Amino acid sequence: MTTSPDDLGLALEQAHVPYSLCFTFTTAVRLVPTMAVDAQTVIDAQRSRGLELDKGNLLKRIRNYIPILIPLIVSAIRRSVELAEALESRAFGLSSKRQPLIVLEMKASDYLVVIVSLLLLSLAGWASLYAQLPSIEIPLQLPRLW
Repeated sequence: MTTSPDDLGLALEQAHVPYSLCFTFTTAVRLVPTMAVDAQTVIDAQRSRGLELDKGNLLKRIRNYIPILIPLIVSAIRRSVELAEALESRAFGLSSKRQPLIVLEMKASDYLVVIVSLLLLSLAGWASLYAQLPSIEIPLQLPRLW
């Protein structure tokens, strides 16, 4: 949640993942919260019209979700057609060699964080294997019956 999809896509590109896969992944990451908001909007609208999702047996509950799924599917198809038209109008995939606008590079602070993390991890591993760690034993006290 703290990493933006753009930064995630840049990191995947620099890991030599093909750009079409990077784009697909970042698009999916952006799509999930949008679909969740749309689903909540449709559920609220259908509940305001009197749809009860929590009543009835299992088959009736499944049938109650049909008025929610149909608008979500239509919305997803409409959004995908718009995305496909936008990609086509911008000639997506025409060029085989892409130049990134931003190049991610490790800074001194990044190397420091990696080194400190590895040292702490190795210290924890050493301590779990060789160091005698104190343990706390709490004696079991049975309640008195008399």
